[in-house]
Parts: sequence; structure tokens; C-alpha cells
Amino acid sequence: MTIDIICPLYNAERYIMDLNKNILKQVDVKINKVIYILTKSKDNSEKILNENNCDYDVIEPITFSHSLTREKYAMQSNADILVFITQDIQIQGDKWLYNLTKSIKLNECEACYSKQLCNNNTIEKYIREKNYPGESFVVTSENIGKLGLKTFFFSDASSAIRKEIFVKLNGYDGKEFPTNEDMYIAYKLITKGYKIKYCADSEVIHSHKFTLKQLYKRYYDTGIFFRQNKYLEKYKVNNAGEELAKYALRRAIQEKNVKVLFDFIPNMLARFIGMKMGKSRRN
Repeated sequence: MTIDIICPLYNAERYIMDLNKNILKQVDVKINKVIYILTKSKDNSEKILNENNCDYDVIEPITFSHSLTREKYAMQSNADILVFITQDIQIQGDKWLYNLTKSIKLNECEACYSKQLCNNNTIEKYIREKNYPGESFVVTSENIGKLGLKTFFFSDASSAIRKEIFVKLNGYDGKEFPTNEDMYIAYKLITKGYKIKYCADSEVIHSHKFTLKQLYKRYYDTGIFFRQNKYLEKYKVNNAGEELAKYALRRAIQEKNVKVLFDFIPNMLARFIGMKMGKSRRN
């Protein structure tokens, strides 16, 4: 089965060379195209893309949308499988793509996502540990009773979906989301009877060091997404947020990570307040 890789870029000059090199290293897969969508910026991204003979389009900042930009290029693809990635992942190994897509090829599921690792000692390290365990698993609509909202956990930092199904589901329905477009498509997949697999053997490093202001904005945008999609409120959270916080705190104590312990309460407050404010924002 052929694969198109779709990757939005912005101020990406420090990522492009390694990212493209690691994509081209992948084995046992048939890559049709790697499609870079460059939001116009003032760095050297376009120059680097040209130097590496990359296939890319340039768009204006005002036209970029996390959902609509991905949807546009996905719908134009003629590949069997769509792979969505972000510019800041570090691909691990030469079978990342094979391991991400093999279950789709074998008709075991319709969508997959990779394991994400963190290479810094922030609170994100422990959140990644909790959200991306060591064993692969498949979720279906039968898991909703137990997992609640977490059934729709999905990340297009590194994900794959059968193109035919993406089209059948009408992608993101032409809706513009500030974030969480991956949860939106996961919800549609699961509630329409399809399967999503978490692929622990497909690994990427995906790390951030957010300031409290950036973290607040990230969760504010997530709050807006949930306000736009109120039907998600009927799915139980099942204390997932509380469990995640407790896990991160326990791991920080175990590792004597003083910085995380010092930052823990402000970090969690930024998340909580950002989400609340986003959900309550008026149109």
C-alpha cells in the first residue's frame, strides 16, 4: 500500500533536514509522496526545502488551520494510507513508518498512532510515560464504557489513517479547530465502528518546554475545542486528569526531580485555568 506523509511547517529550519533524512531512511514501506506545507515565515525553511529537493507548498499565515490545512492535502492525496506528522518529532529507527502502518495494511484497524517519548526532565516526561505505555493495544467502541473520553485519545504528531476511511468520514467536516483535530477524527472513527491502534513499536521523540503562558494558551485552545464539540461532555473523564497528575507527581518524587516538584502546582493550575477559560469563552 502506498503512503503519503503530510507535514505542516512553520519556522522549521532547525527541524527539516533531520526530519526529511529520517523519513527517507524508512524501510519496508512504499512512500508515494512527502508533502510539506510551509506557512510563510522569515527563517530559512524554504531554502532548506529546496536544497533537499523536497515537495512543498507555501501558504499565507492567515490561511493555516490545524484541521483545514491537513484536510485539504489529505483529500488531494492518491495514496492508500495518509500519515500525519508534526515538524518537531524525532523519528526513532528505520522501521518507524512500517510499524505505524503495518496493522492498517493487515486490516487489523483503520488508524494508528505512534509512541511518543520525551527527552527532557520536565513534567511532560512523566505525562508521556503515562499516555504512551510500553505495550500496543487497540481501542473500539466497546472500550467507551471503561475508558470514557480517553477512548478518543489520538495524536497526529505521528499518526496514520486509511485514506478511503478518511474520505468516507469526510475528514474534519470542513471545520476549523484551534487544536485537537486528531481527537475529532478519532471520535468519528470509534463511533462509526472502526478501530484505532496504539503502536508502541513505532517511536518518536516529541518534547516541549512550555512556559506557563504557553501552557495556558495550549489548554485555552483545548477548552475552545471542547466548547465547539459539547457532545463530548457526555463521555466520562473517569478521573483521567487526576490520575495523570498523581502519576506525574509520584514519578517526580521517585526521581527526586526538584524542578518538576517546584513547578508542579503552577503547571497544573495553568492547564486547569486555561481549559476552564477556553470552555467558557463567548463566541
